[in-house]
Amino acid sequence: MNRPEPPPKKATRIQKKNRKAILQAALEVFSQRGFGGSTIDRIAERAGLSKPNLLYYYPSKEAIYVAVLEDTLEFWLEPLAALDPNGDPIEEIGRYVSAKLEMSRTRPEASRLFANEILHGAPAIGNFLTGPLKELVDEKAAVIKKWIAAGKLRPVEPRHLIMMIWAVTQHYADFDVQVRAVLGDVITPARRFADAEATLMTTLFEGLRPR
Repeated sequence: MNRPEPPPKKATRIQKKNRKAILQAALEVFSQRGFGGSTIDRIAERAGLSKPNLLYYYPSKEAIYVAVLEDTLEFWLEPLAALDPNGDPIEEIGRYVSAKLEMSRTRPEASRLFANEILHGAPAIGNFLTGPLKELVDEKAAVIKKWIAAGKLRPVEPRHLIMMIWAVTQHYADFDVQVRAVLGDVITPARRFADAEATLMTTLFEGLRPR
């Protein structure tokens, strides 16, 4: 007779704290140096842990990298998943734009890591892109199509609208050096993102509001 397997043990507070420290450190290291230029030793040092301690949680650099990407994708897709079909289209899209810009402001490393993975052909998350990501985009594109059919938005291709929002909002994280060079150091980060949001909202909504 086979004995039932015991339920998995819940992570302790220290374990949760260490995992969070590892993922944050790995995000910073991978976003700066890429996968090839990063090492477990550097990640462990940044996390304030020994290498053996880090390997207790993640057995390899590849495992850490995938975990960071999964954590990043979950965080980045929350605002899109929250798009409410029953809400006002302009308000819902506006909230999404604001959330994406705020993510670029507060967690630029996440955007850079994701961009670097895509530029290298998405070897770690290719299946996610063609699976869960596409399913979510198709679901929200259907919502936008219904808003258009109801006369609440001008006719646009919804998936391209979503990708356009990605491109514009993530630009401020991925090309931060260029943005700061063009705008100059006299523009504070808070002012930079406030101006970006106001400009984007005006441009986007003037194009989306029904005539």
